[in-house]
Amino acid sequence: MPSHARPRTGRVPRTLLRAGLAVSAAGAALTAGGAATASAAPAPAPAHGTDTGATASALTGALLHSVAGGVGPVKNLQLDPLANTAVDPLANAVATQIADFKPVSTTLVTGPLSRGAALRDVPLVGLATKVLPG
Repeated sequence: MPSHARPRTGRVPRTLLRAGLAVSAAGAALTAGGAATASAAPAPAPAHGTDTGATASALTGALLHSVAGGVGPVKNLQLDPLANTAVDPLANAVATQIADFKPVSTTLVTGPLSRGAALRDVPLVGLATKVLPG
């Protein structure tokens, strides 16, 4: 198509685009400047003879509460999203018995998962999760 036959685009959309880019660049510059100013401020030095034991215990308590809030729900989540459904692949079990020995089956491992167990309900992993807070 020849250039004289092309439809002419108005100047308004291009002008709005340039204005939007200028505002975005100015906002990014202000944000970067504010972050640089905030991180450049030195922390005040503690006075001699202050008790840091209370501060350390407060920080320890805050850390334990935040870890318990983050790890606690993970221990209670259902591991198999298809548990207790007709299409659960872990609901199938394989078993074998040799001579008069006790039969061995995969339901010992996959049984709790196919019934909707959480991380704390799995036989060997559940013991390890007791050391986690929450």
